[in-house]
Amino acid sequence: MPKHGKQHRKAAEAIDRTRLYELQEALETILKNNCARFDETIDIAVRLGVDPRHADQMVRSTVILPHGTGKDVRVLVFAKGEKEAEALAAGADYAGSDELVAKIKDGWLEFDKTIATPDMMGEVGKIGRILGPRNLMPNAKLGTVTFDIERVVKETKMGKVDFRVEKAGIVHTLMGKRSFGAEKLADNIIAFVDRLIQLKPSSSKGVYLRSIVLSSTMGPGVKIDPQQVRALIKA
Repeated sequence: MPKHGKQHRKAAEAIDRTRLYELQEALETILKNNCARFDETIDIAVRLGVDPRHADQMVRSTVILPHGTGKDVRVLVFAKGEKEAEALAAGADYAGSDELVAKIKDGWLEFDKTIATPDMMGEVGKIGRILGPRNLMPNAKLGTVTFDIERVVKETKMGKVDFRVEKAGIVHTLMGKRSFGAEKLADNIIAFVDRLIQLKPSSSKGVYLRSIVLSSTMGPGVKIDPQQVRALIKA
């Protein structure tokens, strides 16, 4: 087992692992205990009362975080003609058709998100084996196969996050940067958990939000009280 560094151990000592923290207190604890010299990402892991092996309990969607993610997202759009021009005008980093497919076949992957117009999916399908394993394939269910290019590009650049429940029933994603401060991070977390609640499968029985853990890139996890977060959403 690898040993944690001095800063990580110091941060861990400040956390009471026997209790559930309220959201604001948890964020203040994480922000106070800085474990790195860079602007760490703040991550969230939510364990849901679902069994992803059943198709009707698969939780997968997107959410637009009120304050974005703090990351510069490089967006590539597969489109032709007017839609290609629309994508670039909306802020896409790259837009095109066959030439981009050929470039990706040759090994180029300098982008973070992809969007495609429906008429381009035949060509994009040819590089599915490259994009798919990297979670870069445009997906109609996530709204990234669309003719509404301007809106989707702008949302993606603003901080739209894709998420999907893992085999163990856990949804893990980023909520922003340490530099955001507690208030903005709390807004993002509330928006994300609210979206998860909206997506609760009708076949899910028992407790749905089983646990919530926040952590920084280099820091230890802090357990949050799911019921307190629910109350903040209702408020």
